Amino acid sequence: MKTPVISATGLWTPSQSVSNAELVASFNQWVENWNTAYSAEIAAGEIEAKAASSVEFIEKASGIKSRYVIDKSGIIDPDIMRPNIPERPNEEPSLLAEMAVKAARQALEAAGRKSEEVDAVLCACSNLQRAYPAIAVEIQDLLGIDGFGFDMNVACSSATFGIQTAADMVRTGSARSVLVVNPEVCSAHLNFTDRDSHFIFGDVATAILIEAEDIAPASHWRILGTNLKTKFSNNIRNNFGFLNHAAPEGIGARDKLFVQEGRKVFKEVVPMVAHMIVDHMQVLDLEAADLKRLWLHQANANMNRLISSKVLGREASPEESPTVLDTYANTSSAGSIIAFHKYSGDFKPGEKGLISSFGAGYSAGTVFVERAA
Repeated sequence: MKTPVISATGLWTPSQSVSNAELVASFNQWVENWNTAYSAEIAAGEIEAKAASSVEFIEKASGIKSRYVIDKSGIIDPDIMRPNIPERPNEEPSLLAEMAVKAARQALEAAGRKSEEVDAVLCACSNLQRAYPAIAVEIQDLLGIDGFGFDMNVACSSATFGIQTAADMVRTGSARSVLVVNPEVCSAHLNFTDRDSHFIFGDVATAILIEAEDIAPASHWRILGTNLKTKFSNNIRNNFGFLNHAAPEGIGARDKLFVQEGRKVFKEVVPMVAHMIVDHMQVLDLEAADLKRLWLHQANANMNRLISSKVLGREASPEESPTVLDTYANTSSAGSIIAFHKYSGDFKPGEKGLISSFGAGYSAGTVFVERAA
């Protein structure tokens, strides 16, 4: 049986960024316009006036300060409040595939691997732009990979679920080199007129190359163990799809975009993930002192602070639990991979860490790794 490892990772970041101040300015102008348009209904007590947002509210609630996006112009326009992403003809590469290819090529280059040496592509992300043909197969074609590919969606845990799936392929011998890509255009599914969530998401693409250790570059990461968990919950939901078209705008319109019960999510997910990590550590005979770093899902700074403290038995330092949430915001499945990509270069052989994701589903994944060289 082959030993699966992480040979390399890749990261592609959009060129446009939106600060909290810019986001708040557009949102508050939209609120003012909406309250003016429905002033009679508000005065009659038929509906409640919309409340303004603030930079202080966003940072206290999430730890987010800015986010990278595919299109900034539409998001900060009070008359639009959504990204302008033109539909592409079928003859052109899809947006998700284009993003994923950029991250994938970076990972392949870092590993010294040619695309024709890869056996499979998994596109693991939250927001697939179409049902079929699979985005993964399109990425496979664009990279010139002779093998197979498929899409998978486990919301914010898609990357860790993809890592275990790829690792299992390597263990069983069905593939020796598997490219897991996580292109996320979260801004397209976000309701920028919702005060409680308009600031949460950003756009990005990451890639992870999972390979058999005997063909991996000298500088790689041994996968010590993976674990996955799901538990159904409606507390994070997105109904926008081909069976559920966006509701018409207006009073009482039902939102089909991203919605969540934030307090319930916090209360239920934090203990679930913390217990899952600790239990997995016991299976692998690992102690908190064995872990140099936790690369946690980047959804909420307070959640990460509490989870890391439960795992380590104390408050984690910024070096032990790094954040990219402040500049990238929540990028769904890509968040923990961005943290791993950016904050793993200082590891010495034998040092260990944890990649963990958690989110809608509920879903959660843990991947313990060890620097090989």
